[in-house]
Amino acid sequence: VFLSALLLFSVQPLFTRMVLPRLGGSPSVWSVAMVFFQSILLAGYAYAHVLTRSRYGLVIHLCVLGAAMLTLPLAIAERWGNPPGNAVAPFWLLGLFAVSIGLPFFALAANNPLLQAWFARTPHRSASDPYFLYAASNIGSFIALLSYPLVFEPVFTLRLQNFLWA
Repeated sequence: VFLSALLLFSVQPLFTRMVLPRLGGSPSVWSVAMVFFQSILLAGYAYAHVLTRSRYGLVIHLCVLGAAMLTLPLAIAERWGNPPGNAVAPFWLLGLFAVSIGLPFFALAANNPLLQAWFARTPHRSASDPYFLYAASNIGSFIALLSYPLVFEPVFTLRLQNFLWA
């Protein structure tokens, strides 16, 4: 749970930084990135909600995680073309994010709620009160959000950051 949260919240600035040299640092790029990440996070939570009711949830999620791992290391979809200079540019950018990082981000977004729900169904003595897992998730998120601008971005090249994340 800790590692999933750490990866989930560190990939957002990492991938956005990968895209910025190609598209510039305009506020619209940052805004579209935030919309994308929040939308896929919500989709991952919805998927997790549905999967917790499925008899084959574990198998399905392992397949999704395996498919996401096949897309590593992260890269900007090269065949996506050049950004248009008109009103459809935000939609183009959403598509670029979706084909470039959509599946790994989606799989990670679903991972924590799934693990927490599955743990709550086990006979473990802490299963009736699994909220310590939320704390682990929050700590992972917090460390990722602080360490990226303070440690990873200034110390490591973008290529090495991508390698370490993968």
